[in-house]
Amino acid sequence: MEEKFSLINKTKNRLPSLPFVDIKNNILGKNYSLSLAFLTKEKIRKINKIYRNKNKPTNVLSFCLSKNSGEILLCPALIKNETKKFNRDFRELLGFLVIHGMLHLKGMEHSSRMEVAEKKYDKKYFYRNRHGVNHNESSGRRISKGRKKS
Repeated sequence: MEEKFSLINKTKNRLPSLPFVDIKNNILGKNYSLSLAFLTKEKIRKINKIYRNKNKPTNVLSFCLSKNSGEILLCPALIKNETKKFNRDFRELLGFLVIHGMLHLKGMEHSSRMEVAEKKYDKKYFYRNRHGVNHNESSGRRISKGRKKS
């Protein structure tokens, strides 16, 4: 089956490895066609000005193209600058913003309902990494890193 996912990096920076396809399939479904584009501050500022009438760069923009397709634009340079503000490392914040963008594509608007969904997916894909805990899918048990079994 052809994967309905594309990633475009228009920056000069290397991106971290993240489970983009798994997250997409989990939130939007396997039949949803998604493009993730990573842009410079200048390019995302221009797009933000055109579509939101805000003449400044933003960390994420989501565009629903049809019922089963959309595009998420992200600005890695801006996201790197915001890591302290959100108390996350770059990989975690980037992943969280991808989740945030996908929930918008699913039709959610900023609300407590969206926050609950963000926390659910954030916990599934990134929480264990922030707290040194891995989830063993086969046994359903948590395994703490750095702790020897006695």
